[in-house]
Amino acid sequence: MDIKSTKFLVIAMITFIILFLMNYIGNNNADKIETALMTAVAGVVGLTIGMWFVHRNSKDDTHHDFD
Repeated sequence: MDIKSTKFLVIAMITFIILFLMNYIGNNNADKIETALMTAVAGVVGLTIGMWFVHRNSKDDTHHDFD
Protein backbone atom coordinates (compact mmCIF):
# COMPACT_ATOMS: atom_id res chain seq x y z
CA MET A 1 0.00 0.00 0.00
CA ASP A 2 1.39 3.35 -1.04
CA ILE A 3 1.57 5.91 1.78
CA LYS A 4 0.42 8.72 -0.52
CA SER A 5 -2.77 6.94 -1.58
CA THR A 6 -6.27 7.81 -0.48
CA LYS A 7 -6.75 4.24 0.77
CA PHE A 8 -3.96 4.74 3.31
CA LEU A 9 -5.41 8.10 4.39
CA VAL A 10 -8.78 6.48 5.05
CA ILE A 11 -7.14 3.72 7.10
CA ALA A 12 -5.08 6.30 9.03
CA MET A 13 -8.19 8.35 9.81
CA ILE A 14 -10.12 5.27 10.96
CA THR A 15 -7.16 4.28 13.15
CA PHE A 16 -7.00 7.78 14.63
CA ILE A 17 -10.74 7.86 15.37
CA ILE A 18 -10.79 4.41 16.97
CA LEU A 19 -7.74 5.08 19.16
CA PHE A 20 -9.01 8.52 20.15
CA LEU A 21 -12.46 7.28 21.12
CA MET A 22 -11.13 4.26 23.02
CA ASN A 23 -8.86 6.49 25.10
CA TYR A 24 -11.32 9.37 25.51
CA ILE A 25 -14.27 7.24 26.60
CA GLY A 26 -12.28 4.90 28.82
CA ASN A 27 -10.27 7.56 30.66
CA ASN A 28 -11.55 9.25 33.82
CA ASN A 29 -8.58 11.54 34.44
CA ALA A 30 -8.71 15.32 34.07
CA ASP A 31 -6.37 15.32 31.04
CA LYS A 32 -8.26 12.74 29.03
CA ILE A 33 -8.41 14.75 25.79
CA GLU A 34 -4.64 15.35 25.76
CA THR A 35 -3.90 11.70 26.49
CA ALA A 36 -6.35 10.53 23.84
CA LEU A 37 -4.87 12.88 21.23
CA MET A 38 -1.29 11.84 22.01
CA THR A 39 -2.16 8.15 21.83
CA ALA A 40 -4.10 8.53 18.58
CA VAL A 41 -1.34 10.54 16.91
CA ALA A 42 1.29 8.06 18.09
CA GLY A 43 -0.79 5.22 16.64
CA VAL A 44 -1.06 6.91 13.25
CA VAL A 45 2.66 7.72 13.24
CA GLY A 46 3.45 4.09 14.06
CA LEU A 47 1.11 2.91 11.31
CA THR A 48 2.76 5.28 8.83
CA ILE A 49 6.28 4.13 9.73
CA GLY A 50 5.26 0.48 9.51
CA MET A 51 3.54 0.90 6.16
CA TRP A 52 6.50 2.88 4.80
CA PHE A 53 8.84 0.05 5.84
CA VAL A 54 6.59 -2.60 4.25
CA HIS A 55 6.16 -0.56 1.06
CA ARG A 56 9.91 0.09 0.82
CA ASN A 57 10.73 -3.62 1.11
CA SER A 58 7.90 -4.84 -1.12
CA LYS A 59 9.98 -4.28 -4.26
CA ASP A 60 12.96 -6.25 -2.89
CA ASP A 61 13.02 -9.84 -4.15
CA THR A 62 16.10 -10.97 -2.22
CA HIS A 63 15.82 -13.39 0.67
CA HIS A 64 16.89 -11.93 4.00
CA ASP A 65 18.24 -14.59 6.33
CA PHE A 66 18.10 -13.25 9.88
CA ASP A 67 19.49 -16.37 11.56
